[in-house]
Amino acid sequence: MGFINEINDLLWTYILIIMLLGCAIWFSVRTRFVQFRMLREMIILLSESAGKGKQGEKHVSSFQAFAISIASRVGTGNLAGVATAIAIGGPGSIFWMWVIALLGASSAFIESTLAQLYKIRGKDSFIGGPAYYMKKGLKQPWMGMLFAVLISITFGFAFNSVQSNTICAAAEHAFGFDHIILGSILTVLTLVIIFGGIHRIARVSSIIVPIMALGYIGLAFIIVLLNITHLPGVISLIIGDAFGWEQALGGGVGIALMQGIKRGLFSNEAGMGSAPNAAATAHVSHPVKQGLIQTLAVFTDTLLICTCTAFIILFSDAPLDGSANGVQLTQQALTNEIGASGSIFVAIALFFFAFSSILGNYYYGEANIRFITQRKWVLYVYRILVSGMVLFGALATLDMVWSLADITMALMAICNLIAILFLGKYAIRLLADYRAQKKAGISSPVFKKERMPDIEKDIECW
Repeated sequence: MGFINEINDLLWTYILIIMLLGCAIWFSVRTRFVQFRMLREMIILLSESAGKGKQGEKHVSSFQAFAISIASRVGTGNLAGVATAIAIGGPGSIFWMWVIALLGASSAFIESTLAQLYKIRGKDSFIGGPAYYMKKGLKQPWMGMLFAVLISITFGFAFNSVQSNTICAAAEHAFGFDHIILGSILTVLTLVIIFGGIHRIARVSSIIVPIMALGYIGLAFIIVLLNITHLPGVISLIIGDAFGWEQALGGGVGIALMQGIKRGLFSNEAGMGSAPNAAATAHVSHPVKQGLIQTLAVFTDTLLICTCTAFIILFSDAPLDGSANGVQLTQQALTNEIGASGSIFVAIALFFFAFSSILGNYYYGEANIRFITQRKWVLYVYRILVSGMVLFGALATLDMVWSLADITMALMAICNLIAILFLGKYAIRLLADYRAQKKAGISSPVFKKERMPDIEKDIECW
């Protein structure tokens, strides 16, 4: 564990924080803060349904692609990750989580727009993502292969271990369930659904995600209303802890910054290169449409759901001394607010949050295994290994699964951020094209690859 922690410290303290914030600020400026000025457009676009496409083709709608990416985003990071950030980095870590979401949403726009631009036709739906834009856009197949390997390990193995670990910890706290029994049930459920393919995952996600997210936001809203007089104090605590003199002198600001960005990235995935795999599957008339929708997903995840968890914990006077960590801190907080049923609610909500994440995570791995090889037996082996890691996560320690996830997440994000820095200019040109069409009175802009003759030969689906 010591060696793993040293690698994590190097990656997160010196490399990734600089790259993440640097790219987020750069793309925010270059897109003229697209994440704020086109917010209304994002909400309108989300309601668009799948196009009919060619006869016999099945298409994933904008909303379904949004739901798959939200399924992966909304999970352990929202309930356990936020609690871990507060327990280790203090309330100030929430401020930095907000900052990385508000600025990083521009990186999410760039990567998802690029995924649409460079997507290709698969057997049943479009496929694409960073591995494809590294190969076709950057002309670096080796980089695409490296990314595909990293994301397959990160999401299929490391992140799914975190999800199952947290489900089991919550169920043990609420019901006293044995980890091995619940872990075995999760493994079987995972196998049944992932062998059904992307369309089964899309259907399950588009049903589960809105229900669970709205239910959790509703409960948090009630708790905020009940504690409305304490709200200014909690916001003041978050901001004060992020910038206070005591924290600065004691090194607390650095810890809060690291925890906020680390756990924020795990939760909203902006710039990591994961959501573009779902974004590429959507059938839309212009790449920018899906870029905007995926930008909205970052806000939904961090500004809504992570903030709900933070407020619940900080309103509750739950102990922040490390005696409770991860999801059990969230459960303790809700128990303080609404009684013993709080712990049970978190366990049930987390089951749906984290299980949908397991499905979304698996899909990202599958899309990239298909990039590496078309051999079906490799995909079948991968599915079995993913299910095995769900069982491993149920039995492993909290520190072990989070540390492994942090390393693989960092390596994957570094690879993707380098790619979008070089290719981002094409997403910015697409945004200008989209805006020009809207100004010309075209309500639903359409993109044709002839509009970008310099890279026309690299674009397959437009």
